Amino acid sequence: MLDMNHAFNVSVLASGSSGNSLFIESAGKKILVDAGLSGKKIISLLAEVDRKPEDLDAILVTHEHRDHIHGVGVLARKYKLPVYANEKTWQAMMPLIGKVDLEQKQIFDMGKVLTFGDMDIESFGVSHDAAAPQFYRFYKDGHSFVMLTDTGYASEHVKGIISDADAYLVESNHDLEMLRMGPYPWNLKQRILGDRGHLSNEDGALVMTDIIGDHTKRVYLGHLSKENNMKELAHMTMEETLLRYDLGVNHQFQIFDTDPNAATELFAI
Repeated sequence: MLDMNHAFNVSVLASGSSGNSLFIESAGKKILVDAGLSGKKIISLLAEVDRKPEDLDAILVTHEHRDHIHGVGVLARKYKLPVYANEKTWQAMMPLIGKVDLEQKQIFDMGKVLTFGDMDIESFGVSHDAAAPQFYRFYKDGHSFVMLTDTGYASEHVKGIISDADAYLVESNHDLEMLRMGPYPWNLKQRILGDRGHLSNEDGALVMTDIIGDHTKRVYLGHLSKENNMKELAHMTMEETLLRYDLGVNHQFQIFDTDPNAATELFAI
């Protein structure tokens, strides 16, 4: 049960280059954001935090890349779930997820706020090589949670939208030196390093120095590359950067790791 003293419970079910999914619940609604693993795997990840797919009210989609939509069609069909994405993402996603009934197809325009039961969800565009990628800030009772992964950089506009949340899932995709020295072909390295690629450990940390506020209590490091990063490196880079900027690491707020194959414990906001 959700502790009624809190606005949200959240678990990062999976985060990494192989698949991404997040669970967030209020007293009134339970939402899956992205389903980038098999339906079977997502059901088992939900079970890790004692939740069931039958209890979900909706799936939100950030963009159409496989590591974010692999299980969307299966779960939507099996559990009759509405799926929310913007129009361009729907157009790109439809051939990849199979048939979804028309009444399940919901349009959530970029830059809009959706009131969904007892919560408000604000969408914002990011810079990534997808049709129209957008991420989300969830609001309820003066509290909020922000997701920001899969972006080559964070504009001042985006930083303004996402500042001073209670908790964040922020991208720490790659260590620059590991990526440069690693096995990826040069064109893929260029894509990752570009403005429409992914935030490095350093860049993700620098974004956080601009947006952490008095409300911030938790920072989760997400979308780590299996080939070009390590949890210890990402964590150390975030911690050292925030300490360098004299922010309250391990006092005002804590840094947490995520995993591509295991859900984080449910945490309350």
